[in-house]
Amino acid sequence: MAVKIKTKDGLIDISNGVIATVVGSAATANYGVVGMASKNALRDGFDGILNRANYKRGVVVKSNDNEITVDVYIIVGYGLKISEVSRNVQDSVKYNLKSQLGIDTQAVNVIVQGVRLLDE
Repeated sequence: MAVKIKTKDGLIDISNGVIATVVGSAATANYGVVGMASKNALRDGFDGILNRANYKRGVVVKSNDNEITVDVYIIVGYGLKISEVSRNVQDSVKYNLKSQLGIDTQAVNVIVQGVRLLDE
């Protein structure tokens, strides 16, 4: 399933893999995010941190009309305020989707799958 954007020159299809890469990069760039987690933790392993090639396993994209809803699964650093880290991830994901792909987001849901020590 892809997001379709109508322009005056035609139709643009953006695949969920591209959206997942933008979302994963935006999420992991925030301080306090150790990495992306899989949405299917039982199948993929509880402790697995996803690399850039597998960001689509930690992002769920649901589209309706010209807006999308994104679920982001992350692992947060120990000792940090989870609500602040999650809010920063939401703001960063919304900004990057709008600036890089021109997609408006209806909601960005952050699901914290685990907590780990930060690598200092």
